[in-house]
Amino acid sequence: MTLALQLAEQGLYTTTPNPRVGCVIVKNHQIIGQGAHLKAGEPHAEVLALRNAGANAKGADVYVTLEPCNHHGRTPPCVDALIQAGVGRVVVAMQDPNPLVAGNGIQRLQANGIEVGVGLMASVANTLNVGFISRMIRGLPYVRCKVAASLDGKTALNNGKSQWITSDPARQDVQRWRAQSCAIMTGIGTVLADNPSMTVRLPNTTRQPLRVIVDGHLQTSADANLLQHGQTLIAYASDPNHQVGSLNAAGADCLHLPDANARVDLKALLVNLAQRGINEVLLEAGQGLNGAFLQAGLIDEFIFYYAPKLMGTDAKGMFAMPAFTEMQQAIDLQIVDVRQVGADIRVRAKPTKTA
Repeated sequence: MTLALQLAEQGLYTTTPNPRVGCVIVKNHQIIGQGAHLKAGEPHAEVLALRNAGANAKGADVYVTLEPCNHHGRTPPCVDALIQAGVGRVVVAMQDPNPLVAGNGIQRLQANGIEVGVGLMASVANTLNVGFISRMIRGLPYVRCKVAASLDGKTALNNGKSQWITSDPARQDVQRWRAQSCAIMTGIGTVLADNPSMTVRLPNTTRQPLRVIVDGHLQTSADANLLQHGQTLIAYASDPNHQVGSLNAAGADCLHLPDANARVDLKALLVNLAQRGINEVLLEAGQGLNGAFLQAGLIDEFIFYYAPKLMGTDAKGMFAMPAFTEMQQAIDLQIVDVRQVGADIRVRAKPTKTA
């Protein structure tokens, strides 16, 4: 199963909206076939592994990181291929949370006399597809909030300047998080201050994530860099300057999502993104939007990059939030990983409570 999970990682940047899946076929203690799903519409991992194994697949053991599908999508059901190949046993790391599968693939294999085991290295398989699982179960994408800060927790000078707080290796690490995300989100404050492109700039990049701007009153310019590369969605609450027409003409998709307070409804935005097949969102914003997401309980994971710098009291913080008066109001996090990246320290953490 370890090899199957490693194969699944080959699709880390490319399989969206599909899950990342790897498959290994073993017979007489020898690997006879292997495959990885790399792109939606292309063959699934099980089919590729069966092709690799050929007739030797009969009676073999199949290790697959996600329950084989039992429905027709862009490709035929993998369960059919496994049954037709006459495999003897299928070991599944985790059940598919997709309601179209959800145990049906396992049941069909068993009904056709194939032994099935479930749960081997399930936690690793789960981590590999946290976004897909979140979209299937909660109807929401998995949201990572990336923050680059000084050691005293500041993300920009008081005048808004923030380039660059962290080192080049840290910024390259961010590129990899962008590449595996289905969407990159920021707020209008960042757009007006930095005019970012928010593209993936890794070698051999084949897919640019959807860029999402949370822009309450449609202040985004039609010539903003975010509108120049790939698809951009702008979520807004009001359009006082009648910008929708020019932004649509510039290629933006403008989505009207006001909440009761005439602000962008962030939960509704995430629901909409999930409906578009978005599994993972990388939030790269300033303290305003970061704080709004945090208060709404919509952040699933934090990625903090701490640079060995001190920026002082007047510099801007990570999250704009109302002042707490009791320690019980503090938001508890669970640290899941700490490592050095260049001169900086990367801390990954998860809130103990989310929406």
